[in-house]
Amino acid sequence: MPYPETAEGYMVTDTKKWSNFTKQEFKLKPFEDRDIDIAVDACGVCGSDLHTITGGWGEVPLPLCVGHEIVGKAVKVGKDVTTVKVGDRVGVGAQIGADLTCVNCKADQENYCPNMVDTYGAPWPDGTLSQGGYSSHVRAHEYFTFQIPDAIETSLAAPMLCAGITVYSPLVRLGCGPGKKVAIVGIGGLGHFAVLFAAALGAEVYVISHSPSKKDDAFKLGAKEFISSKEPDWHKPYQFTFDFILNCADATDKFDIPQYMSTMKVMGKFHNVGLPDRPLPQLKSTVFMPGGYYIGASHIGNRPEMIEMLNLAAKRQIKSWVTEIDVSEEGCKEAVEKVYGGDVRYRFTLVGYDKVFGQRT
Repeated sequence: MPYPETAEGYMVTDTKKWSNFTKQEFKLKPFEDRDIDIAVDACGVCGSDLHTITGGWGEVPLPLCVGHEIVGKAVKVGKDVTTVKVGDRVGVGAQIGADLTCVNCKADQENYCPNMVDTYGAPWPDGTLSQGGYSSHVRAHEYFTFQIPDAIETSLAAPMLCAGITVYSPLVRLGCGPGKKVAIVGIGGLGHFAVLFAAALGAEVYVISHSPSKKDDAFKLGAKEFISSKEPDWHKPYQFTFDFILNCADATDKFDIPQYMSTMKVMGKFHNVGLPDRPLPQLKSTVFMPGGYYIGASHIGNRPEMIEMLNLAAKRQIKSWVTEIDVSEEGCKEAVEKVYGGDVRYRFTLVGYDKVFGQRT
């Protein structure tokens, strides 16, 4: 049964063979009055996709089509949709639904809704499993569908919809701006966005990295200074320097976290958006006392922040560092294996959807 009842996607069927994709048909949830159907034109390849298909974050429903950095064309809109019309270029990030009635949703905290629906691997209320953007179509609620500004190319916009908002939201909520000194840990898919946006927001940006080879990239992205955490006592010259640290690295389990904390001002926050498979190092509460430090994390961002981020990127001509790969069984395999091996600077976007799914209306 073809679209609009079903869509096609490149799906993983076994977490032990996580880079083997098979083109399969899957069921779409029933179409509702505020839903939008999107014919996918591009999808970023996110670290979350890897953590999911490898089973690193736990058991996953299979077969599964991942991808939650989706840009495409609206081909169908529900009768109560007011923000999108057929033909618009739109995007969807890592969240595709919520109840929109709970205390969190009413406070623009829908990304913490207890009834949120992830873009892939989550059940809709009717039991249909959400499937992601390595596919011909996605069906999303209007509230989680965003107009893409004309100034942002499709392949560059896609990774902003998860990686971009994942760093932009905490940067803004932690007060990033003129007069602030912000440290970004790790330059990868998340970290390169963090440097771009922190600089665009007016902060003085420092990069902390264990990869000296990325020093030149840090400066090109907008950093004032590059700090190599491979150097002995690297942290000592920076005691009580940073207003907060945004940790974008995927290896926090290997960190000497007290060293990082010592570089923050009193009441500084060590905020995590990189989410490794392994637990954080064991810490005593006394570790937080020398500067009254805090440690925390966040989950993507809300609708107002997404719109604000996209508008800032358009206005300031912020461009993610993207390599395009044609979507196919082989293309998906190449992309996820390279991300797994760290062989990317700094995002992949799957493109060429019309070649494999045809012109979709």
